[in-house]
Amino acid sequence: MKSVLFSRFFILLPWILIVIIMLDVDTRRPAPPLTPRPYFSPYAVGRSGTRHPLRRGGPDSGPGRGLKKRNESRPQPQPQPEPPLPTIYAITPTYSRPVQKAELTRLANTFRQVAQLHWILVEDAAARSELVSRFLARAGLPSTHLHVPTPRRYKRPGLPRATEQRNAGLAWLRQRHQHQRSQPGVLFFADDDNTYSLELFQEMRTTRKVSVWPVGLVGGRRYERPLVENGKVVGWYTGWRADRPFAIDMAGFAVSLQVILSNPTAVFKRRGSQPGMQESDFLKQITTVEELEPKANNCTKVLVWHTRTEKVNLTNEPKYHLDTVKIEV
Repeated sequence: MKSVLFSRFFILLPWILIVIIMLDVDTRRPAPPLTPRPYFSPYAVGRSGTRHPLRRGGPDSGPGRGLKKRNESRPQPQPQPEPPLPTIYAITPTYSRPVQKAELTRLANTFRQVAQLHWILVEDAAARSELVSRFLARAGLPSTHLHVPTPRRYKRPGLPRATEQRNAGLAWLRQRHQHQRSQPGVLFFADDDNTYSLELFQEMRTTRKVSVWPVGLVGGRRYERPLVENGKVVGWYTGWRADRPFAIDMAGFAVSLQVILSNPTAVFKRRGSQPGMQESDFLKQITTVEELEPKANNCTKVLVWHTRTEKVNLTNEPKYHLDTVKIEV
């Protein structure tokens, strides 16, 4: 019995050894590394350690998102503010007469359409009249109401008019701006019997020193104008005294506010001034012909007319007030 067992054992022993050897070799092989599955965190960690949720998709996602955000965080350049619009100061002498309110109404209707305009209205009177005061209060315009009477000895025919009134306007301007010399502005003598195109105010607003342009219906001609060559005034087309240093009408020029403030003694003169020479006497104090700035397409366009209101006919007006009501005209 034992011999049979031993014989079977020795028969199976080689096979048992082969199985043991194979198992031993298999256990000595290195195991393949485990590859972890990728994990995407729904949060992003900031510099301070705080966690912020991420946005998935959308127009801001992608490789350029960070660059875009950095560009947006940079301060954008601010647009430069536009320079202030120069103020046009219109000095208007006026005096009491039947057509005064009608003249001022037409002038105010024009001035209301001009941006940044200040009206200096100067009465030829010892005191402000109620008519002009009420008119200005309702005109809806930035304005200053002055008054100064013309001495009786200067009211003779043939003598210059409105001298004291224009000088009063100049004095007010200099006093107002004695501490504000850097403010841009333009001075214009706007008589109340003229008609003005709105384009004229656009032209004069760019005046650097003294600008000039034609005037219609003046000097016995359809118009008068400075003669211009190569952008410079070289003479005058006029029907009266072409030998004047500045053969120009009062409505034909504008002066920079800085020029007025820099020449505090420049005024309209009474003594030594001949009729029709006031413009020349004033301009000689502040500029030369070579420095004049031609406007209105090199002085080839008429933008102001010396129209003057027709003298009214009041032959049937009663000597004493007969109406039951008093109407301001």
